[in-house]
Amino acid sequence: MTETVQNGTRYGQVKAPASKSAAHRLLITAALSKEQAKVYCDTMSDDITATMDCLSALGAKFTAGEGFIAVEPVKARPDGARALPCKESGSTLRFLMPVAAALGASVTFVMEGKLPNRPHGALTGELQKHGVSVTQEGNLLKLSGQLTAGDFTLPGDVSSQFISGLLFALPMLSGDSTLTITGKRESVSYITMTEQAVSEAGIVFEKTDWGYRIPGGQCYRAPKETYVEGDWSGAAFPLVAGAFSKQGITVTGLRQDSCQGDRRILSILRDFGAEVVENETSVLVRSGNLKGQRIDASEIPDLVPVLAVLGAGSDGETVIEHAVRLRMKESDRLQTTTAMLSAISADITETADGLLIRGGKQLHGGDTDSAKDHRIAMSAAVAAGLTDGPVRISDAQCAAKSYPSFFTDYNSLTIEKITEKGER
Repeated sequence: MTETVQNGTRYGQVKAPASKSAAHRLLITAALSKEQAKVYCDTMSDDITATMDCLSALGAKFTAGEGFIAVEPVKARPDGARALPCKESGSTLRFLMPVAAALGASVTFVMEGKLPNRPHGALTGELQKHGVSVTQEGNLLKLSGQLTAGDFTLPGDVSSQFISGLLFALPMLSGDSTLTITGKRESVSYITMTEQAVSEAGIVFEKTDWGYRIPGGQCYRAPKETYVEGDWSGAAFPLVAGAFSKQGITVTGLRQDSCQGDRRILSILRDFGAEVVENETSVLVRSGNLKGQRIDASEIPDLVPVLAVLGAGSDGETVIEHAVRLRMKESDRLQTTTAMLSAISADITETADGLLIRGGKQLHGGDTDSAKDHRIAMSAAVAAGLTDGPVRISDAQCAAKSYPSFFTDYNSLTIEKITEKGER
């Protein structure tokens, strides 16, 4: 599906989608618990659905209610071979590989898109050292055998999802385990979200300067009701659009005490010169005197495409660095962000580990390629606030991976009138 987004800055109000990062974690802890639970979640993105489908294949049952999901947990060790359709969701795959192994299940993860080519070796290597057979044939990743307790080691700079997966799984093993994290740790906030989710479900662990000590023989006891908070990474798209708008955009449904790392979008917008007004559950962003900035993206990789759009709409240079991991996402996001913005006349250059954007230039409407990457598609829509004509976005339906209602929400915002002088 090609989506045409009208040019012009926008104003109004939208509600943040539910955080898929939080939903993954709460659904997993509920599915591993002893008793039924309800997870309140008002967004069913493709990635959330993938996690539910895989947990269902392991024996959990989900029933949709009005604004909530009733979860009946896995009752016994799954017998027979099970197919787990993780689709393009890296979180689903990397969280549930160790979980399936801890349950002693024989499973085949069915991957789609770029997921079969994304790096999994550090995690699969540790599983193989602890009793699990792992083989990959094209888009099929097969696991069998019982994961055994022991000493595990993972790099901190490849994927925080590897660490989260073991934090879910190791407490269920019969013996105690350690998890050592080597090198620089990146995307720490996502690990914090996992720590919070398992702790709220009754799991205990000792955090050390080198990693974790995790007692075995534990049982998950998720709360009877949990609520999935709003998604700061999804909210970043309308918030950045607000930075180009005199009247501004308000995003509701956000927790100010969230441990989501992408909440940093607010401080970044302030650094660029946008006006940011925070309330208890909402944020208003409106335009200011925007100036380019230098951004360390090591903790906020998901924000990079839309921050590149922000840089294109700001005077001077914006440098985004420490973002090399973006080459291993749903697309090579350094390349696809550059291609998308170049297609509408932005001055943007790839660097070894990031992007250089020379902003303040008039952008022009035209055709952009989403590369079937949800964050590229949504960033292209925000870029239409800077162009002199409509922006057409290929395969725009890919936004459903994280934010199914994005284009409906974005198009509900009012386009500000353009004066005869071209000023909005």
